[in-house]
Amino acid sequence: METSTENNLKIHTLIEQRWSPRAFSDRPVREEQLEALFEAARWAPSAMNEQPWRFIYATSDNRESFERLANCLVAGNSWAKNAAALFITVAKKSYDFNGNPNGHAWHDVGLATGNLLLQATDLGLHVHLMGGFDAAKAREVLGIPEGFEPVSMGAVGYVGEPESLPENLRERELAPRVRKPLNELVFKGHWEQK
Repeated sequence: METSTENNLKIHTLIEQRWSPRAFSDRPVREEQLEALFEAARWAPSAMNEQPWRFIYATSDNRESFERLANCLVAGNSWAKNAAALFITVAKKSYDFNGNPNGHAWHDVGLATGNLLLQATDLGLHVHLMGGFDAAKAREVLGIPEGFEPVSMGAVGYVGEPESLPENLRERELAPRVRKPLNELVFKGHWEQK
């Protein structure tokens, strides 16, 4: 299944084809595919080369680990339990070299996650990132120590049938992908200078 995009400029195919489905098939994702996703994330740039990202993942074939992650999701993201794998991203909040707060940690986790998304697209997989999860519960049930902050969760797998979703989510699944125009997002030299 493909979603429609309207691009004014040519962008890389991996970016153009990346999208976040809610309908996942029951087809499993191989361990080496997941390893490739995390390897791509590992090579992201970061402030002071700190690499403040951490990932915890589970596949649906390991029900106990998978349920620990799935139970951190809010009810509105229950569709993600149909994915082949779930993961959580975590940011290390301070620098290793001096212990000072790393104000760029979340940004850098985002860069690593962006690499992961593009690698997934290259492998024919899809990832749907979610902010709808209970960070405190994740910290507790996943053993995330002090000094680290849960950032987001992701569902990984192959695209399933939109008909498997409730009607309100099915409509969103089939809707065209939309992005704000560049002139609302990018300014030249000064705020709101188009």
